[in-house]
Amino acid sequence: MQFNNSFFAAPDLETTIDRQPLLISPETTLQNAIALMSQIGGSNCNLEKDNQDSTATKPSSCALVTEGAEIKGILTERDIVKLTASAIAFKNVTVAEVMTSPVVTLKENNFQDIFAALFLFRRYRIRHLPLVDDDDRLIGVISPETIRHAMRPANLLKLRRVADVMSKNIITADVTTSVLKLAQLMTENRVSCIIITQEDIEENIIIPTGIITERDIMQFQFLELNLSQIMAEEVMSSPLLLLSPEDSLLTAHQEMAKKRVRRLVVSWNWGRGLGIITQTSLLKIFDPMEMYSVIESLQRTVQQLENENRQLIKKTKDNN
Repeated sequence: MQFNNSFFAAPDLETTIDRQPLLISPETTLQNAIALMSQIGGSNCNLEKDNQDSTATKPSSCALVTEGAEIKGILTERDIVKLTASAIAFKNVTVAEVMTSPVVTLKENNFQDIFAALFLFRRYRIRHLPLVDDDDRLIGVISPETIRHAMRPANLLKLRRVADVMSKNIITADVTTSVLKLAQLMTENRVSCIIITQEDIEENIIIPTGIITERDIMQFQFLELNLSQIMAEEVMSSPLLLLSPEDSLLTAHQEMAKKRVRRLVVSWNWGRGLGIITQTSLLKIFDPMEMYSVIESLQRTVQQLENENRQLIKKTKDNN
């Protein structure tokens, strides 16, 4: 059976590359790196290095640490959360001391489709992939976020439900939990957010009331807040936009774009069931096996419709 190629069209490769990633030097202090990543007065930060450090035009989930043309390391929001959980003194630390190195990269010649990037995301459990040329010079960065922005979703995303790709591996915390404890929970459980809940004693249910993410932790650090004294209810994002497991992935994709968020909470059975869908989850639709299962399902549906149509035609002829 033949399908229109646009039906399962993957994102245009060029549009999945962020060609202006945030670059910082190894001598940059952690506090200044956070300022640049969070874009709270980032353009006015007095970095210890020369003009090599650049400012982005939007919040960045990572900063590439470079020296000349060489990529020395990477600093991500997840790294910031880990460092927060360990109660490190950010002002007294340089990026070189805490960056992840060496950095997993992808050669431009090997970037023939998005599957190469998706494979490396899964294999190394990373969310930022620098694209380099044959001389290892930086071209740009690929991430689930850049791929989601480039997605041509209409048909394929309409076919899949949120339940197909959402994760039930979520971590919740009460509204009175300290932000420092939330950072520790994120690190211990390797999650990018904590869903903040409140118990409804009369109904005997847990109500999701807010969310705190890695990016939130990074911004709190830049503001030099005392995270051990701040409760979740004081700083959480609320109210939540809740999806149903029956919603289509197209709805999830559109809501993420509309709200400019990277994850959405899924709730069912009056809050007794909770899940999370992220932009990384959306990329599962481009997994070859996932796509094959969709095609098989479509083939069965079309075959069934064709059989019903033949039976209807035969019945009409017999009646005549």
